[in-house]
Amino acid sequence: MAGKHCYSHPRPAVTVDIVVLSRNGRVLLIKRKGEPFRGGWALPGGFVDIDETLADAAARELEEETGIAGVDMRQLHAFDDPDRDPRGRTISIAFLAKVEAPPEPTAKSDAAEARWTAVDQLPPMAFDHDAIIALALLAK
Repeated sequence: MAGKHCYSHPRPAVTVDIVVLSRNGRVLLIKRKGEPFRGGWALPGGFVDIDETLADAAARELEEETGIAGVDMRQLHAFDDPDRDPRGRTISIAFLAKVEAPPEPTAKSDAAEARWTAVDQLPPMAFDHDAIIALALLAK
């Protein structure tokens, strides 16, 4: 990492969220272990570490929360509503992955549960993850 800088303006947090869609119309979801939205359903994702790329963060978070690794993904869109996260100003970069045969997820890390859910039977979603999924479905 380059030298430290001091800025006079606040800086937002940056996160990644991963939409993994299966060929049979399912999306990979996790049940959150912690706040905010404890017990709520969400996309796998989390904060970007200071020394990693967005793509590396997305791959790390997907594996940490679901045990799934090695899927090809691409950046989908940036979600930047100032009120999207109750913890404070957070910008999320969403990634999209498409898989032929859905691998079996294993809940790990911040996930109490991980499962495949039909895209037309989504539970209420944490954050703005319903909007992220809706955009991912348009990008199919």
